[in-house]
Amino acid sequence: METRRSPTSPSPRFLKPTTMTDGDYDYLIKLLALGDSGVGKTTFLYRYTDHKFNPKFITTVGIDFREKRVVYTSRGTNGAPGKAFKVHLQLWDTAGQERFRSLTTAFFRDAMGFLLMFDLTSQQSFLNVRNWMSQLQANAYCEHPDIVLVGTKSDLGEQREVPEKQAKELAEKYGIPYLETSAATGCNVEQAVATLLDLIMKRMEQCVAKSQNSVPSNGITSGMLDTTQNQKKEEEEKKCSC
Repeated sequence: METRRSPTSPSPRFLKPTTMTDGDYDYLIKLLALGDSGVGKTTFLYRYTDHKFNPKFITTVGIDFREKRVVYTSRGTNGAPGKAFKVHLQLWDTAGQERFRSLTTAFFRDAMGFLLMFDLTSQQSFLNVRNWMSQLQANAYCEHPDIVLVGTKSDLGEQREVPEKQAKELAEKYGIPYLETSAATGCNVEQAVATLLDLIMKRMEQCVAKSQNSVPSNGITSGMLDTTQNQKKEEEEKKCSC
């Protein structure tokens, strides 16, 4: 596993951490965490990449990201294990304040999946999920991108303002998975990311199967499949020019 600091749903297959050298991966997947300021995006990502809880993070200014390498194993139609892929995850952490909105939405189109977060102890952050969904539908790579709705701070039961039933109903309305997580305890943090990556990889598999079409009906263009190789090449060229 490598981490680096820089600028009601089916159970997913948990991702296996792995050690890889630079460039030694099959896919580069960019995930974006978004939601109101203070919902816990940074602490969630830190728990996922470093397996630690740090409650002292300051508010994210603009955009930041963390990285992690994992192995994703596909599944056949009969549920049997398929091919294993080495995946380099870039987890982008966005500022939730309105003044950074134009900056953060510029990154929506480059992301392949979204962790849409709200604070279970804040009803307002939950109500604002609808606004974030509208921005995603307007700025993401397609009208129906891969999204997982994430309720944070599930360990603060006495302060809870958003009932689980209410959150599940909203997720069902949008047709997306919902998980309640806690960066403090680690509850469902890995499962939330694994659920999102599972959606992305299945969409990519469908796109490959329909590669004869110039623009597949599932929302991902053929050029999107070239993103990983192009980004890897750009990274290698940048390293060579240093």
